[in-house]
Amino acid sequence: MNGIIEPKKFYQINLNDPFFETLKEDYPEFEQWFKKKGDEIAQVFYNESDTLEAFLYMKTEIGPINDVQPILDGGLWLKVGTMKVNPHGTRLGERFIKKILDYAIVKDTLNIYVTVFEKHQKLVETFKKYGFKVSGKKISSAGEELVLTKNLKNTVNNTLQDYPLVISRNKAKHLLAIKPKYHTKLFPDSILKNESFDIISDVSHTNSIHKVYLSSMPGLASVKKGDLLVIYRTKTENTSAWYTSVATSICVIEEVRSPREFSSLELYMKYCKSYSVFNDSELLEYWYKKGRVYIIKMTYNIAFRKRLTRKKLVEEVGLNEKDYWGCISLSDQEFEKILTLGDVYESLVID
Repeated sequence: MNGIIEPKKFYQINLNDPFFETLKEDYPEFEQWFKKKGDEIAQVFYNESDTLEAFLYMKTEIGPINDVQPILDGGLWLKVGTMKVNPHGTRLGERFIKKILDYAIVKDTLNIYVTVFEKHQKLVETFKKYGFKVSGKKISSAGEELVLTKNLKNTVNNTLQDYPLVISRNKAKHLLAIKPKYHTKLFPDSILKNESFDIISDVSHTNSIHKVYLSSMPGLASVKKGDLLVIYRTKTENTSAWYTSVATSICVIEEVRSPREFSSLELYMKYCKSYSVFNDSELLEYWYKKGRVYIIKMTYNIAFRKRLTRKKLVEEVGLNEKDYWGCISLSDQEFEKILTLGDVYESLVID
């Protein structure tokens, strides 16, 4: 199944794929280790030629972790056993880090660690960007590696360092409507059951933790950095909004900009293209559009386990059906109710 990160058992994965050559070079015992895994599960991503582009293996361990210096404390740890992503210009590495963090949340594991050779500087920097810290080293027959750790309880009030945690205290909340054709590409983990996997392709905005959305809706005038967004997918064509418009996920705003802030069209296009779903002609349309245009850059933090239909948002959350649901403010009580009905993992939201 091309275009998505999918689970596969080790025995189903071709160890002779050229993708594994560098891992075999870095770790002399890699082939032996790989063959022993057999029925265990790895997360993989294949390109259009059906060869590997990314590989991730995780497992839980009970501490103390004694083969690193200094020893990691007791308790439950998620170990990122192996992670490799071929660098090719998309944000696939970010998406795999999101998978790691999501897995830790599902497994109720507060502590995560990964060992990485210092020479893989780009990978190290990507981990650091999302709150992993160098906590020591591991020395083995393969050489010396950095030990990077992240705790999913400690927060520093920084959107990226705290990711995927959402701090809701003293933050404004809004519901933001997004059309179906953009929603699935922006939020691949929030795909609806009646949508096709085929439209999730390996492009930057799909794989990224960061998203950029452009709109001229008046309600966006009040949104600002740090605000929380409940993403609302508008109705499927030729259906009733009452049942097919749904709240699906939560994002945190990184910044709000306007096309007018960019000194050139080139800079504007560069900023928007990596993280947005709009094509060049759509971006140009916004560039030349008269009136206010809002460029919302946000992090994709939480996919609801249960989607909330418009019916449920009106009848159980208490939103006003007569309002224009483009971008509307939510009270703390409405937001909390949405979290509960969306069956969000409690550990993801800190009040």
